[in-house]
Amino acid sequence: MKLVRWLLGRIILLLDFIFTPKSVKRAPELQELVNQKTKDLSLYQFKACPFCVKVRRSMKRNGLNIETRDAKKDVLHRQTLLEEGGRVKVPCLRIVNGNDVTWLYESNDIISFLEKEVA
Repeated sequence: MKLVRWLLGRIILLLDFIFTPKSVKRAPELQELVNQKTKDLSLYQFKACPFCVKVRRSMKRNGLNIETRDAKKDVLHRQTLLEEGGRVKVPCLRIVNGNDVTWLYESNDIISFLEKEVA
């Protein structure tokens, strides 16, 4: 089973690489505004998770520069996700707004938030 998951993960990553969407082109001033909106966002993810790929593709299409954190291989990010987010489930978007930190799970909810609030 582990071999099948590994193989499927590699296929997902290969297809994602081959069919990478193009980013939206913005004027430099507008892109800087978008970058300011995304500076306090980070996406906790597993590299080959299909739902994480879905979110990353949406980020790419919308030209969003959001830090991605590998919660599978990086013990510190995994621990942060568990302790602060409450569970190790990806994708998860960490949203910092002043002193408030919100953890948003579910790929469709993350994409909706990004398209509504940021893009």
